[in-house]
Amino acid sequence: MSNLQELSDAGVSIWLDDLSRARLTSGNLEALINEKNVVGVTTNPSIFQAAISSGDGYEDQLAAYKGGRAEDAVEAMTTDDVRNACDLFAEIYSATGGYDGRVSIEVDPRLARDTDGTVAQARQLWNLVDRPNALIKIPATAEGLPAITQTIAQGISVNVTLIFSLDRYRAVAEAYIDGLEQAAENGIDLSTIHSVASVFISRIDAEVDKRLDEIGGEATELKGKVALANARLQFEAYEEIFSSPRFQALKEKGAHVQRPLWASTGTKNPDYSPTLYVDELVTEGVVNTMPEKTLNASFESSQIAGDTVRGTYEESRRILAELGRVGVNLSEVTQLLEEDGVVKFEDSWNSLLDTVKEKLD
Repeated sequence: MSNLQELSDAGVSIWLDDLSRARLTSGNLEALINEKNVVGVTTNPSIFQAAISSGDGYEDQLAAYKGGRAEDAVEAMTTDDVRNACDLFAEIYSATGGYDGRVSIEVDPRLARDTDGTVAQARQLWNLVDRPNALIKIPATAEGLPAITQTIAQGISVNVTLIFSLDRYRAVAEAYIDGLEQAAENGIDLSTIHSVASVFISRIDAEVDKRLDEIGGEATELKGKVALANARLQFEAYEEIFSSPRFQALKEKGAHVQRPLWASTGTKNPDYSPTLYVDELVTEGVVNTMPEKTLNASFESSQIAGDTVRGTYEESRRILAELGRVGVNLSEVTQLLEEDGVVKFEDSWNSLLDTVKEKLD
């Protein structure tokens, strides 16, 4: 039995954090489904920027938009890739009752602070992809929260991205439940709505570890521990929220829980095991979305030793309390990372548009 099969058997859905035209046409993505337990795909602006800027497989479609708007060409290319990936995962989607076989596409990152614009584009992308196993990604900014509610209320499945803090995770879960209640009032079948909450991991350690090194001494003993503690406490919040009477009333109407999704799971510190954020976040009912490098490392060397999340909550609280004691403000870190994440995705999107515009011109 492969390490990835053990991970799947432990209840973790393995999604690939990458998509390109070449992956689809070469059979690479299909091979990952068959050989490495991949049951879904996530994308983001940086992934599409890398894929389309390479030009591999997009030449004919770009030629069709020659002299046109870069935005139109990018929209066509990205939604075509996501639609075709949805079709590739259709069998898994059906077999799991919509639990897996999902493909995510993100709204224009320039709308991260625009609630109405986000809702409008979420509907547009949902209609363009036109597949029930799509997930529309909406960032968990303050302005994104009401957009999540409004989008869910329309019966659109959502992947909430860029979640860093425990407080923001709770607000995202609340926004999802608000949306389900409104969807029920709108007469929508709740069983058709799915959602995941993408909790970012490695970026937290990258920023926290830098601050711990600056402090020095005993503070450095916390390196590589904070992101895991933060994620585990968000899972504790998930258990609490989705076992509440409020959600149980929705569950009786067919509603699904909003599964935690571990994102940014490739380690950034070469001193850490490349499978750290896989092996230490194993628990039933979550998604781990991995870049291919992490997927391959897990295939080769993951050590799956049962549940590594449940039962860790007191130790996780101790770690975060110690972090504050040595002088690192985690709330400040997570706010910085959210703002930085929005900027990075916006920069990638602008770079992609500039590249496509040059090709069209």
